[in-house]
Amino acid sequence: MNARTVYFVSDGTGITAETFGNSILAQFSIKARHVRRPFIDSADKAHAVVAEINEAGEKEGQRPIVFATLVDRDVLKVVREHCQGRVMDMFGTFIEPLEDEFGIKSNHRVGRFSDVAESQEYHDRIEAINFSLAHDDGQSSKNLDTADVILVGVSRCGKTPTSLYLAMQHGIKAANYPLIPEDFERRKLPAPLLPHKRKCFGLTIDPERLASIRNERRPGSKYADTLNCRYEVNEAEAMMKREGIAWLSSTHKSIEEIATTILRDIRPDRLMY
Repeated sequence: MNARTVYFVSDGTGITAETFGNSILAQFSIKARHVRRPFIDSADKAHAVVAEINEAGEKEGQRPIVFATLVDRDVLKVVREHCQGRVMDMFGTFIEPLEDEFGIKSNHRVGRFSDVAESQEYHDRIEAINFSLAHDDGQSSKNLDTADVILVGVSRCGKTPTSLYLAMQHGIKAANYPLIPEDFERRKLPAPLLPHKRKCFGLTIDPERLASIRNERRPGSKYADTLNCRYEVNEAEAMMKREGIAWLSSTHKSIEEIATTILRDIRPDRLMY
C-alpha cells in the first residue's frame, strides 16, 4: 500500500486530534505522512486547508485521512462539504451522543487551553514543569519533600523525558537523580534521597541499548563502553532491589507507558480527576 497523508485539523493546537488519531492509526499496518494544521478557526482558514488536502489527494491518487476536532459549526461545515478526504469528525462522534445522554448542550469551547488564567490545573502544571527543570539530573536537592516522585537510575536511561512528561501532562512534581559509580562503591543511595526513599521510582535499561545512546553523546568513551554500561545497570538494579524501590525497564516502553506505571504505583489519585 502506498503511503497516505493523514491530516490532523483543529481549531486549537491539534494535540487532541493527533493523539487520538495516532491511537487509531496504530491499529493498522500502514505508512502515513502526518500533517498537523492547528488554529483553523475561520471559514477562510478552513477553505485554505481544504484546498491543501484536496491537492494532496490529487497528487497521491488516493484520498487523505482527516482527523478533525472543530467546534465552530461554520468551520466544520466547510470541511465536511468541500473536503475530498475521508473526514473523521471526532467531536461530532462523541459530543452529539453525549448531549443526548446528558440532556444539555455542550459549551462549544474552542481548544482545551481556553481561559488558562482561570485554570488552577494549568498553574499546577506550570509549577510542576518549573520544579522538574530545577531538579533535573540531581541539579538540586532542595524541596525534595514536596516532590511527588523522584526518578532514579543510571545516566541516559530516560529519567529526564519521563520527568518532563509527568509534569507537562499530569502536573506531577517529578525530580530525577542519577545513580553514579560512587554510589555503587558505597552501596548506598545518594544521601539526599535517603529521607525520601518512599517517593523514589527506578528506571533501568538494556545495557547494549544504553551503550548505543551514550555513544551518540560521547563516542568511544568509558562512559559509553558496553562493559561499563553493563556494570552500571547491574549495580543500579541491585541497589533498587536492596532498597525496596520499584523499578521498570525503559528499553521497550514509551514515555506514556512509563508515566502511567509511575502514576499507578506512586500517585494513583492522579489517574482519577
